[in-house]
Parts: sequence; C-alpha cells; structure tokens
Amino acid sequence: MATQRITKGALAIDKILFDFIENEALPVAKLDSDTYWKNFEQVVLDLTPKNKALLARRDELQAKIDDWHKNNAYELGAYKNFLTEIGYLEPEVADFTITTENVDDEIATIAGAQLVVPVRNARYALNAGNARWGSLYDALYGFDVIPETDGAEKGKGYNPVRGAKVVAFAKNFLDEHFALTDGSHADVTAYAIDGGKLVATLGDKTATLADDKLVGFNGNADNPSEIILKNNGLHAIIQIDPTHAIGQTDKAGVKDVVLEAAVTTIQDLEDSVAAVDAEEKVEGYRNWLGLMKGDLSEVMEKNGKTITRTLNADRTYTDLNGNEKTLHGRSVMLLRNVGHLMTNPAILVNGEEIFEGIMDALITPMLTAIDIRGENTLRNSRTGSMYIVKPKMHGSEEVAFAVELFERAEKAIGLPAKSIKVGIMDEERRTSANLKNCIEKAKDRTIFINTGFMDRTGDEIHTAMNAGAFVRKGEIKGQTWFNAYEERNVGIGLGAGLRGKAQIGKGMWPKPDELADMYRTKIEHPQAGANCAWVPSPSGAVIHAMHYHQCNVMSRQEELAKAAVPSLDDLLTIPLATDTSWSAEEKTRELENNCQGILGYVVRWVDLGVGCSKVPDINNVGLMEDRATLRISSQHVANWLAHGIVTKDEVMDVLKRMAKVVDAQNASDPAYRPMADDFDNNIAFNAAADLIFKGAVQPSGYTEPLLHKARLKLKGYQGD
Repeated sequence: MATQRITKGALAIDKILFDFIENEALPVAKLDSDTYWKNFEQVVLDLTPKNKALLARRDELQAKIDDWHKNNAYELGAYKNFLTEIGYLEPEVADFTITTENVDDEIATIAGAQLVVPVRNARYALNAGNARWGSLYDALYGFDVIPETDGAEKGKGYNPVRGAKVVAFAKNFLDEHFALTDGSHADVTAYAIDGGKLVATLGDKTATLADDKLVGFNGNADNPSEIILKNNGLHAIIQIDPTHAIGQTDKAGVKDVVLEAAVTTIQDLEDSVAAVDAEEKVEGYRNWLGLMKGDLSEVMEKNGKTITRTLNADRTYTDLNGNEKTLHGRSVMLLRNVGHLMTNPAILVNGEEIFEGIMDALITPMLTAIDIRGENTLRNSRTGSMYIVKPKMHGSEEVAFAVELFERAEKAIGLPAKSIKVGIMDEERRTSANLKNCIEKAKDRTIFINTGFMDRTGDEIHTAMNAGAFVRKGEIKGQTWFNAYEERNVGIGLGAGLRGKAQIGKGMWPKPDELADMYRTKIEHPQAGANCAWVPSPSGAVIHAMHYHQCNVMSRQEELAKAAVPSLDDLLTIPLATDTSWSAEEKTRELENNCQGILGYVVRWVDLGVGCSKVPDINNVGLMEDRATLRISSQHVANWLAHGIVTKDEVMDVLKRMAKVVDAQNASDPAYRPMADDFDNNIAFNAAADLIFKGAVQPSGYTEPLLHKARLKLKGYQGD
C-alpha cells in the first residue's frame, strides 16, 4: 500500500492523517496549522531521544535480570539486593499527598462501574458514553442473574414469568437500599411526594423512606413519573407509567428501575484496538473528536429498524425545594493513549516512524480542546480537564517522562497548565515495585491508578523468564505475589491521598455473558477499596452498579487507609512451580487452553482489525479478549518452552489442532479466513506461533510488535 506524505519540517505525515487534522481537527481546536506543526515537530525532536533512552534502560535491566537468573538460584533476599543494586528497585520517596486539582466528581468522589471500549468502534464508543444510566429490568431480563428455570426462559418473545422474577429482584433491591418505614416496594400501589418526602401507599396504610435518600422527582408531586433516589453517591430512578406494557402489570405502575451505572468510561486507543497505520488511527481520533464535540453518531439496524445512535442529553428533575436540577447524562470519558514502546508509520520523523505515544499526546489533547475550553454543548469534563490513561510504564522515570510529554503538549496546543491529567496503570512489575515513586512523579496530575492482572502477569512471567517454570495459569491468582500486588496498589494509593481525589481501579470481568457469577463475586472489588472496576458491557455496568449500593467505598477506603501495606518481599515472590511433574494430559490441557485463546484472538486482530472481542474459549464460553489476555497466554507457553516442560513440536501440534477448532468456531462469519487451509502461508497463524516461539525475546513480552508487523503485511503496507 503506497503512502502519500505531506512534509512539515522533519515530519513526513501520512496524507490521511494530515487531511483529518487540517480539515476536521484544527478548525475545531481553533489552532493555526503552521504553528501547530512547528510545535509538533519540536516536541518530537526533543523527546524522541529521551523515549529511546528509556526503552534502552528497560532492555539493559532485563538483560541483567536474565543473566542473574541464569547464574543464580532464586532466593528472595539475594534477588532483592540484586534488583536494588541495578536500580530496578528505587529508593522510596518521602510521604506525600497528591495535589491534583479540577477533577470531576465522577473521578474524585463517586464510586462506580467503569467501561473500557475500543474508540475505533463508533457504536461501542457511543454505547459506553451513554451507559451512565441503564435499565435494571433490561439487564436482569437479558442475562443470567435471573436463572432460566421454573418457566423463566428468555425465549424469543416476552416471557411474563421471567418478567415477574425481574420485577421481584428489582423491588428487593429497592427494599435493601431504599427501604420503606413499613412494608415492601413490592406491595406499593402508589407513590407520591408530600412535604419533601416519598409517600408510598400500601393498601390501607402509607410509609415513607426509612432513610433520607429522596432527592427529587419528575411529573406531578401527587402522581410522579420518576422518583429520584440517591445512595452512596449513586442515583436510582423509579420510573412510573401505568400505560406502559410493563407498568400495566405493576401495582404502582412502575415500568422500570434505572440505575446510575458506568459513571466513567475509558475510550481506548490501546489494548482493545488494532490501529497500525494512519487509516486506523484516524478512525479512533475522529470518533474521539466526535465524542468531545458531542456530535458523534452511528446509523445501525436494530430489530429490523434503522436507528441513529447519538450521545444522550443530560437528565433533569425537580428537587425537594421545587428547583430544576441536572444530572449528567453521560459517562465521564477518559482516553487511554498508547504506551512508550510502539512506533507508527502514520508520521515519520527524519525518516523514522514516530513514537506512537508521543503522537497520541500531541493529537488527542488537541481533539479535546473544545471540551477543555467548554465550547461544546454536551460537555464531558465540567472542570476543564482531560483524563489520559497511560499504560505500560516501567518505573518512576517513565511516569516523569509522561508528565513532561503532557506539559509539552499543553504548551504546543495552548491548553491551560495541568489540564491534562494522568491515569497510571499499575500493570508492569517495575511500576508495582516502585508505585509510590511513580505516583509522586505525577502528584499534581494523578487521577487514576489501577491493577491489571493480565498485563501484570505477562510482565511477571517475562521479567522472571529464566528463573524457572511458572505455575499453571489458573493457579497464578492464588500465589503470594498476587494478593500483595492488589493490596499494595490500594494501600499505596490511599497513602498518597487518592481518596476523594482520584480513582483506584480494579480489572475486567472477562465473561460478558456470565453476569450471575459477576454479581456473586465482583463485590470484592469495592470491598477491596476500589472506587471503580472494569466491566465488559453496559448491562454489566448496571449489574455491577448494585455492588456500589451494597458497599460504601469511601467509608471502606477510610478503614483500609489504617491497614499496613503488604510487604515488598511478598510482591517479589516469583510464582514458580515447586513441582513440575504434571502429567502429559495436564500439560496438553494447559497448552490447548492457551493456544486456542491465542489463535482465537490473533486471527481476528490480524485479519479483521478487531482489537477487542468476545472470543469463545476451548469450552465455547465467550471471553472478552484483548492484548493483555494474549500477553499472559503467549508468555506462559514461552516460559514452559524455555524450561522444557513442553517441546516446540508439542506446541506446534496443539497450535494446528486448535486452529481447526477456532476455524470451526468462526465458520459462520463470511469475513473469516480459515487458518488450517494453509498453515505455512497464513499470516495470522504464523503471528500466533511467533508470539510463543519468539515470546522470550519480545520487549517485556509485549504482543504489539508482532501483531503490528503481521497486520501491516496483510494490508500490503510497503512503507516508504
């Protein structure tokens, strides 16, 4: 694929990207083209050498760690001393408190579910933006929280038996968190607002709310159409319409209970997207610009009808003093840029591909300028901030580089100082081990830290690749390091003053169709002190929202702040197998599980450009897969290869067998190209194999370099 380029100083910009910036982005940002590109060039020239030096430092440290493991049996004390000597472990900074200002309440003080979606997909991006509010009835009816037993099957049409169970569940939720002084919401025959109180009629008696959780209503006070409640900072809305199909069946005419669900959303340019060139990057950039302008739309077919999806407007209601109040209608959106490693052919600088993280930092804030300045109608941040989540940083010097990059971006684009805030993803081992120092480097910009088990485990395996064979993948969460990782993140974050100022997050629920299990177990995230945790869908956000009514996270954080932070020694305890005498069947099952997941994800990434999707596992259970899940699986097999647990021939045999399984799972997709038809020449299959067989030498075990190479080859990219 030939590339047309526009030259601006030392920059050679793909015309697709250049035209987007010139014709769509700069006019909205009200920036002069020549000034923008001149500033862009200077930042790139200044910071590219620094970025290269940071990556060289990663390689230097990894080489020393590899050699140490080759020459030393793992022993914690000696290992820790060694990591200190080489500078992998940093001297801990003195205590401090973050000073970040102008942070929206959704990030600072409101705890709730957080969606992560690929911003290249306009439909997903809009659905996520609108997932601030969601129907509890729909989420319960459509998924497995309500079991399909005793006549409650979903079926094709509406099942009144299932509907009755949904309503009973929702009324029980109201009883638990918005209890009446007498009786149950299930027995209410009418609601009214009288004297600033909710009055519920139950037959021949009335009751009010047991606690002061009514904030307002819509409609007439004596016959409201909506009742606005609030608990633990989150709203719940009882919607009443006796003429509605569901309202007709309810004693009080209740048609739905709407929950404040995905309070925040991460629109993603990183792990959940495939964006290898200007064409694909522009798709993501254009959607983000549309979200910030408020005019992004997507035409789609639903139930045989053509509909146009747009961002929701704000909600209004009448408060108890008769004043009109506004509730933000959309999830507050963060944007995940790429990390420091990857380059992209969208722009060349002195003939070399630009670092993609630098490119993102100089383009995405410019696309956000209209929101930062408050010049749009549907605002995202009401405090004039942009929230950039920065992934895959190694240690505090890389966080400091991100801060310098954002400072330079603000000056280049003409944005207020410190308007770009930083979300630090705690997903690399060197960052986990030095987390306090990392936060300190961004103490006036930090709005987010989180744990990401998959990426973090991938880096755990890669960093200690030569230490020995790791335990089976399903056992990793039960190892000493994992609890230390999760608890240290919260403890260090609270110690740095994040409570009431920033988010402490937990990772993704990977089974989007199995929300009953999520409802039973994901309460552990708010109980662990996380004021946000990732969910795979808007319906998942609604179900997870109930956990934040069950657990007051701000109070829980106050309790946890008094607890001791787990030892660094526990974090540095490598999860090596003490007994590797697994049976041939056990090893084969492990390989099949890993290889099937790798192939199922890679073939869609490379062939279709889909960076995040629901991929059936070996048991046909749909799992949300992105590059983080790919990283752990490929590194795990690479580790077992390195220590002779399995052989290359055994792995290749399983790969070929699993390719046939994946082909069968995708047989109904007309766009799918089978891998098993020609293993030698199938680009996706060979990329998957390379991720394993070349996994030990990939930088930090990252999957991006090989994936990008494969997709660019498939697209016929010739470079310059």
